[in-house]
Amino acid sequence: MSLFLLIVIFALVLVFSGLMAMAGLGAAFLFVPLFLAFGVPFPEAASTALLLNALSLLVSTIQYVRAGLIRWKVGVPMLVAAVILSPLGAWGSNFADPHWLKALFVAFLVFAGSMMLFFQAKPRPQGLSGAKEATIGVGVGAGAGFLGGLLGVGGGNFILPTLSGLGVETKIAAGTTALVVFFSSLSGFLGHISLGHPNLELIISASVAAVLGSAVGSWAMRKKVSGRQLKKIIGVLLYLVAVVMSVKLVLR
Repeated sequence: MSLFLLIVIFALVLVFSGLMAMAGLGAAFLFVPLFLAFGVPFPEAASTALLLNALSLLVSTIQYVRAGLIRWKVGVPMLVAAVILSPLGAWGSNFADPHWLKALFVAFLVFAGSMMLFFQAKPRPQGLSGAKEATIGVGVGAGAGFLGGLLGVGGGNFILPTLSGLGVETKIAAGTTALVVFFSSLSGFLGHISLGHPNLELIISASVAAVLGSAVGSWAMRKKVSGRQLKKIIGVLLYLVAVVMSVKLVLR
């Protein structure tokens, strides 16, 4: 990979990490199509995206914990289930047709964009019991972890709407999502590298950008940025990426 491409990737990873850290999601689902556009094979793109997700969310997760923006009683069950299932998804990607993986990824982008643009949590007059929250957390964490490992994403687009639906305040939902997705991404990455998927040149060039972008993004979310406006921007961006990937799949 040329120096010019590495510089371009650095800049784009910096921007995407910052934007998505403001939503507590990580940017893996943007990193994957970005790397694919530069000719990186799907398994390498997925493994690199998961590692960058973990690196960027490590910074923001620490900040969220310090700020008290974690819902532990639902976040921990989600985390455990996601960590267990994410390597299984990574293992499954080793046997799947890359064309169908990309098609499934497009469907995921459309779902994620729709949730960003149209989903609105209805406030609950009474919160769920701790046991019910934990049960929901395990189910959602397991599904998000498996699909995250399979597609090279952290699964935050499944987790964040669930937390919002449980009536969790927006910033606490973002912080809890960041915690779960960090561990899920790290687990999925370890699953991928056990199958021989890392691209060291790509990882090294993008890691610094992911950490810097996340630090700035999580600070901006807590201090300056409107969550509603951010979701609209991200939703439109995901739709655009889905359209581009769909066209490439059809013309393949």
